[in-house]
Amino acid sequence: MSAEFLPFARPLIGAETRRAVDEVLSSGWITSGPQVEAFESELSAYLGGRPLLSYSHATGLIEEALRALEIGPGDEVIVPDMTFAAGVNVVLRVGATPVPVDVDLRSRNLDAATVERAITRRTRAVMPVHFAGLPVALDPLHELCKARGLRVIEDAAHAIGSRYRGRLIGSFGDVACFSFHANKNLTTIEGGAVATADEALLEALRLRRFHGQEKLAGGSYDIVLPANKFNLTDVAARIGRDQLASLDERNSRRRQLAWGYFEAFGDPEHIVLPARGDEGHAWHMFAVCIDFEHFGTDRKTFREAMHERGIGVGVHYPPLHLLTVCREFNLLDGDFPNATRIGNETVTLPLFPEMRDTDVERVAAALREVLHA
Repeated sequence: MSAEFLPFARPLIGAETRRAVDEVLSSGWITSGPQVEAFESELSAYLGGRPLLSYSHATGLIEEALRALEIGPGDEVIVPDMTFAAGVNVVLRVGATPVPVDVDLRSRNLDAATVERAITRRTRAVMPVHFAGLPVALDPLHELCKARGLRVIEDAAHAIGSRYRGRLIGSFGDVACFSFHANKNLTTIEGGAVATADEALLEALRLRRFHGQEKLAGGSYDIVLPANKFNLTDVAARIGRDQLASLDERNSRRRQLAWGYFEAFGDPEHIVLPARGDEGHAWHMFAVCIDFEHFGTDRKTFREAMHERGIGVGVHYPPLHLLTVCREFNLLDGDFPNATRIGNETVTLPLFPEMRDTDVERVAAALREVLHA
């Protein structure tokens, strides 16, 4: 490989952030403290004043949200079949039953009509995923769920900075859970946050974030429920504060790069490009579907050939219904034609703000070269 290797994602922790982190490390206070408070305050302000809490990771956050809402054995939670495994693991871990539904081929998102067909008397919640930062059509989904008495827990892991009809994801609706994992648009290395106007839920999550501890007068405390520990550290929060300050600028660059891919690819045959969306799309990643059989190859061979050309390619994701943890539910490929196709054909191309326009051209040229070899 003569050219610099281009991964499909690359986090940026700049020199100023490293100096700021060093100041936190030198302060003598590195766990949850003033930096966490500042990060939560600044993120809340970014979301229009929406109340929120930070967590050490989004998976634990969503699981604890389900527990706080008393969703468990005998209950069902509707999830898109095309999402990361955490979306089904958290439902299983609280003892509830995940009910996957198919997604649109281009947006990779579920919709209200598909959700409505999956609702039963046991359904308690719907967990839409804003795939790759493209917002789900939330208005009809919220209208449906309000009429049926269901909670909407948005898996907004890809969607920090995304906008639906001009409104930031997390600034409205029921519950929105963000991820700040290392490859996300905003990172705290590991971490997450929940935004909701439900004060009772937020207080329950506050208790669940740190041992179920309530402070008492005189410096003592009580443990009011047997909770876990998911508090964010000040070191992580300090990184998040700098990331938040440049989020909109970096998301704008992601959009430019994504549109560069659309221009480079045009209207390709036997390749399904993602839904383009509008200015509200945060473009966490750029995933295409390739009819490998038509091109006489397979995904493994394709990825190896791209790697030989110095380009990293990801796979997002295997559909939930094919995971071993879901086998007991006897789910069939035929019930998820789009998610099955996406799972078989998806590849994630490099997309991160520090890429150059020429990198996009390089990736598109390499893809064509490999497929037509």
